[in-house]
Amino acid sequence: MIPGKEALVGKNEPQKEKYGSFALFDIEHFLRRVLRNWYWFLLMLLFGYAVSWFYGKYYAQNIYASDLKLSISNNTASYFTPSQSINFIWGQSGNQDGIYLKKMLLSRSHNEFLVNELDLFVNYSTKGIIKSTYLDKNDSPVFLEIDRKHLQQVNYPITITPKGGNSYQISLPEEGQSNHLYSYDVEGFQNIESFGRPANKTIKVNEWYTTPNLRFKLVPNPVSPSIKFENIIVSLSTVNDAVNGIVSTVGVDFDKEISTIMIISKKGFNLNNTVNFLNKSVTELQKKRFNDKIKVDQNTEQYLKNSLGDIRRKLDSSAAYLNYLKVSEKLYDISNRDEKSLQKIKDLEARKADILSKMNSLSSIRNSVESQSFDRMISPSAAGFDDGLFTASVSELKALYLKKRELASIYTPNSEPIKEINRLISEAKANSSGSLRNVHTVYSTELNKIDQQIAEASTDLKTYPDKQRKYLDAERGYNMIEATYNSLLGRQNESQMRLATNQSDITVIDPAKNLGQGPIGPNVKGTKMMIIIGFLAFPFVLILLGSLFDSKIRNIKELVSATRIPLLGVIGNNNNENMLTVLNTPKSSVAEAFRGIRANVRFLSGEDDRSKVILVTSSIGGEGKTYISINLASVLGLSDKKTILLGMDLRKPKIFGDFNIDNKLGISNYLTGETTIDQIINKTNIPNLDVATSGPIPPNPSELLMSDRNLKFIEELRKLYDFIIIDSPPVGLVADSYELMKHSDANLYVVRHEYTEKYMLKMITEKYHANEIKHLGLVYNDYIIKQGYGYGYGYGYGYGYGYGYFDEDKNYKEPLLIKIRNKIKAIFNR
Repeated sequence: MIPGKEALVGKNEPQKEKYGSFALFDIEHFLRRVLRNWYWFLLMLLFGYAVSWFYGKYYAQNIYASDLKLSISNNTASYFTPSQSINFIWGQSGNQDGIYLKKMLLSRSHNEFLVNELDLFVNYSTKGIIKSTYLDKNDSPVFLEIDRKHLQQVNYPITITPKGGNSYQISLPEEGQSNHLYSYDVEGFQNIESFGRPANKTIKVNEWYTTPNLRFKLVPNPVSPSIKFENIIVSLSTVNDAVNGIVSTVGVDFDKEISTIMIISKKGFNLNNTVNFLNKSVTELQKKRFNDKIKVDQNTEQYLKNSLGDIRRKLDSSAAYLNYLKVSEKLYDISNRDEKSLQKIKDLEARKADILSKMNSLSSIRNSVESQSFDRMISPSAAGFDDGLFTASVSELKALYLKKRELASIYTPNSEPIKEINRLISEAKANSSGSLRNVHTVYSTELNKIDQQIAEASTDLKTYPDKQRKYLDAERGYNMIEATYNSLLGRQNESQMRLATNQSDITVIDPAKNLGQGPIGPNVKGTKMMIIIGFLAFPFVLILLGSLFDSKIRNIKELVSATRIPLLGVIGNNNNENMLTVLNTPKSSVAEAFRGIRANVRFLSGEDDRSKVILVTSSIGGEGKTYISINLASVLGLSDKKTILLGMDLRKPKIFGDFNIDNKLGISNYLTGETTIDQIINKTNIPNLDVATSGPIPPNPSELLMSDRNLKFIEELRKLYDFIIIDSPPVGLVADSYELMKHSDANLYVVRHEYTEKYMLKMITEKYHANEIKHLGLVYNDYIIKQGYGYGYGYGYGYGYGYGYFDEDKNYKEPLLIKIRNKIKAIFNR
């Protein structure tokens, strides 16, 4: 059905605003473009698969992980459990031991010790044709041992190639040697004079290799590796980089059911490397913890022994004074004693004595931290508290002070390394001081509370006579000193027992093992899929962007919906060398489409007997208005209708060439009065078709076309012809055609498939719906269907090729998709 003016009845203002507005995205056109470019997707699929295979085979570095489980003794940090732990007062959890060990395992001091002790700054790998593979130290037939006194170049690959026997060739890169070298003694960089590239050299095992930027020797691996490699590539890293690399790949967690079981994991590019590191790390930690524990226990035992000596002397003195009062003052039997109040006071003062003793121990710990006397450090449990974070911060502080003493012999006080170490020391001191301050606050609060309770209980003692009160005070002093002595004596016994039965407080449950664990990353399958999807998305995105930014008319339905202008016909692609399609191929589908337009024009012009003036225009040149004009005139002429074709595009004459007509005289000559009508009318091979060409290009084409002479010219032709076809100028460039449309009976606006811009239809659509232009219809030109379904889309202008109806059928080849569809239909129809 062709939409007519009746479709516009009742339109309101909001609807008018929508006319000429096309959708931003044409989903139908987008899907057709995707299907039409299927080969690009196939190509990208193959290319993506090739790249993903290459990635998995030669680029992806597998990441492995191993773990180790150990059990932590409940007294790891405290060494002995006091009768009333400060953690109980604070309400903290009992896993302070685990927190302490976690901080130790992740601390810089512990990992720096491992790096220097185990030469973990030496990295081993091997290289094939394309891919490099990381190796464990034990995978290499020889170990590289550096001279720590010599400056070394880091991140500089050293290739070791076996040459048979105990000989190895040392090959260095062609470029990259640097005079900015690293000292493993001071852990800093120094500059030397520039030098040329060291030559490659073959050395034997245990023979020193010396260059300005390197000094090392090869030490044989005591265990012969199972795999022989063609080359071993060794590169050195700084101690700091090695430590940071380890800390970033080590994880520490606790068992969800048993908090004293710790799970330590290590990630790396080589499974054996992670296994060996975990086992060595825990072994070294056990040794260090055991030695530190022995030292702290010995300090604690000596501290308690000295404290007991002091208290013993005070206790003897207090006992002597108490005996003196009994003998001299005869106060050994006080009548009417309130034993209940006195016992309460005795218990309170015993608690007070215990807290004061712990506070003295706390002061000793604080003095050791502030004076850096870590060798005389006693256990925090001597002060009655267990704090793994405090113990860890003290251990870190101890290591930092040792590091500072090393750096102080090299750097000035205001240098950056000293400033950085001072900053780290300040942080560790703040952490340790904060813990001690919190404990002291708790003890002070408890002490004040006990003093208040003692004062309340001592109120009744004021009623005793002076002598009896004097004796009771002496007895209370003795009891308090005795309570302190007994408390210290109990702690000494526990400390001596621990020294006698001392053993490691870290027990390995499951050591790290190489059980052939698969890699945990990267997600090679996922990455491969992403690579393939990425390549497939590339043409998809290009097509999508092309569709989003495409402003061409490509969809007939959208054209009709947006403009609400009647569609008179759809013209297919012209395969002829000239524009005379109807004359040269009268049985073609294109010729049939023009016959359909001939029939539909009457819907615009009506059925009266008056001669019809049909104007053909478009937005710009190249859209086929001249082609439509010629063939529409040819169809009308062949149907025994006397027709004349007028070339009124005076700026760009075209018609004369296809009809082999001389353009020396034409409409421009007539409009200027130079010729008569008979002189410009030319006969054609079609008896009923005449042509009037535009003639020479005039200097004032607009004035001529809008002149009264031109209007009279058209009226004269009405008397001579049944149809007058006007090939007029494009309305998007000049306004001439708008004036001519006022005097025409039907106006054909040509839209070319995938050529006309959408915005160009805005003006003609607005004028049409504002009733400034009447009798307007669209002709869709140069429409190509690549799927073999014909031209029509429900408009009735042909059913496509392949049915033997049109001339094109003799060259028609059924598309592959149609063949497949037809075969499937045939199978199901059986």
